[in-house]
Amino acid sequence: MNLDTLIEKFKQKDEKAFEKLYHMYSESMQGVIFNIVRDIDIAEEVMQDVFIKAWHNADSYSSEKGRFFTWILNIARHAAIDKTRSKAFKKSKQNLNANFFVDILETKDNLDRSTDAIGIKAFVKKLGEQCKAVLELLYFKGYTQVEASETLNMPLGTIKTRNRNCIQELRNMVLK
Repeated sequence: MNLDTLIEKFKQKDEKAFEKLYHMYSESMQGVIFNIVRDIDIAEEVMQDVFIKAWHNADSYSSEKGRFFTWILNIARHAAIDKTRSKAFKKSKQNLNANFFVDILETKDNLDRSTDAIGIKAFVKKLGEQCKAVLELLYFKGYTQVEASETLNMPLGTIKTRNRNCIQELRNMVLK
């Protein structure tokens, strides 16, 4: 069954389509979510919530606006970011041990793991260092543009422009 048919069946609340899409994308979604929440149990919980949310909001997906993978990836990123901003999450992380902070700063390994999770490692490696830095913070670590601006010590407008330009550059590479 091709992806478009599978997605249409998903939108019509077909459970087998849900199951197939879950198996196709759950590992990628969990990898992205984990890079934001940094806790495997929470990542699994959020990932399941993402698929339930996608199931309930399937009618809002339109292939004219983008790919299904991108749509569900955005749901996953937003859900993970929302989780890290929740009071319960913040309270649970108040007394973390040092292991939580290992690799939280950008490293080549961290970027490799992150991009492997969504299958674009080869493309991201081809981007310039500034693009890698901005995309790592915004898309793989869940930073807001303001937080990325502060972290990279760049004006907010520069972050927004680089984000747009880097995504366009990535899109051009992937679609070639």
